[in-house]
Formats: sequence, structure tokens, C-alpha cells
Amino acid sequence: MPETKRARRPDVKLVILGDMNVGKTSLLHRYMDKKLSDTISTVGGAFYLKQWGPYNISLWDTAGREQFHGLGSMYCRGASAVILTYDVTNWQSLAELEERFLSLTDTANHDCIYAVVGNKADLTDPPNEEEDYEGGCPIHKPHYASHLTPPVSPTTGSPVANREVRKEDAVALYQRILRYKVLDERSSPPAEKMCFETSAKTGANVDVLFETLFDMVLPSILRMRSESEASPTVDLEDYGPVSSKQTKGGCC
Repeated sequence: MPETKRARRPDVKLVILGDMNVGKTSLLHRYMDKKLSDTISTVGGAFYLKQWGPYNISLWDTAGREQFHGLGSMYCRGASAVILTYDVTNWQSLAELEERFLSLTDTANHDCIYAVVGNKADLTDPPNEEEDYEGGCPIHKPHYASHLTPPVSPTTGSPVANREVRKEDAVALYQRILRYKVLDERSSPPAEKMCFETSAKTGANVDVLFETLFDMVLPSILRMRSESEASPTVDLEDYGPVSSKQTKGGCC
């Protein structure tokens, strides 16, 4: 295969899911453009192509609106990584990940990697120095509530009042994702590595999020390239260009 054609082909797919207004598109704009752009609600989905070293990763932004929900499983088909995004100031946005969006990932690859990402961290209080952090999420604690329970909101008027989702709630959700996928927790990426809190506004942890996932999907990239080189089938993508940004979307 000519190298120029290979350079345009995505090696793996990364999909970002979540309810409307959690800032999915803003996270992608912050990572791709290194700035926060004015956005509008994503209709259906939007595709971006990121060149990462010698590899090409397709980033799929999806709509969070209910009327586009059925398209989610199509976008997740063959995904090597899924970012499940919620708003740290909106409890329902975390609950929606489990109630509406997790089942859409049934079409993803069997070895798909899952990250739970709380956006809009700039609206919350600064981290508690007494907590133990690694990779933007507290170190795994011995027990968590088996079901999500909204925390009691503190007195309004302070940054603390904006937080509705605790970091340990995201960790508990990640553990339930592993159980839903029938994945062995001991051999899966640990929760402290796969839970992030980000801010598309300030850029906090955005690069860390995407580049951590890019590193983790490298085995999938190498496997897929090996299978492609060994397969005698014709790849239709070889006969048409792949745009680096087919559509533009917005925060949903």
C-alpha cells in the first residue's frame, strides 16, 4: 500500500459519549485546536482525524440529545477506546452514562478501553490536599456504595456548592462498567488511571486524557495494522480521501 494512502487512513477509533451540555465537543476542540471555541449542539456526530506519531486516530464526537441516541451504537462500532463524559456539576449527567450510554458500547471492540471523565472541573473546589491522587482520580478505596447516591449539596455561594459528583462516584461507575463488560478488574486498567477530571475551559488534564488513551490503544493499532497487511481483501478507504475534519459540531 502506498505510504501516502496509509497516512490518511485511521488506525483506530476513539468515541466520546455523554449527555448534552457536558462539554464533549469543547474537550475535542481544546485538544485539537488548543483553545476553547464557541460551539453549537452537535447534530448526529462529527469526525476528526488526529495524527499521533506514525499513527492516525479517528475521534468521533457524538450528540447527547435523546433524538440522536440510536446513532450511538453505530458510532461505537469497532471502537478501541470510549470516553464516557459527565459534568461534575450535574449529578444526572453521571447517572445517564449508566442508564443510556453504556449499552451503546456493546458494538465496540472486545478489548475496548473505557475512561470516565468529569468535565467542567474549573467550576468546582480545588482538590483536597489530604486525598491521594494519581492520574486525576483518587486511589482505589476498599469500598464504595453499590448504587449512585447524590451527595448532599453544601451551602450555595461557594465553589464547593457547584460540585454534585464526587471523584469516588466516578470510580464506582468505572468498576460497574468492568462488571457490565465481564472484564477482570485485576487485568483491566486500574480506576485511578482511567478516571479523569478535566476542564475544557482551562485545558486542565485534557492533553493527559487523550494522550493516555492513545498510549493505551497502541497494541490495538499494531494488531490492526498486522491484520490489514495479512488480509487479501480490498479496503475501499484506499480509493477515497479521508478528511481530517469532516464535520463541525458543538458542545452537547
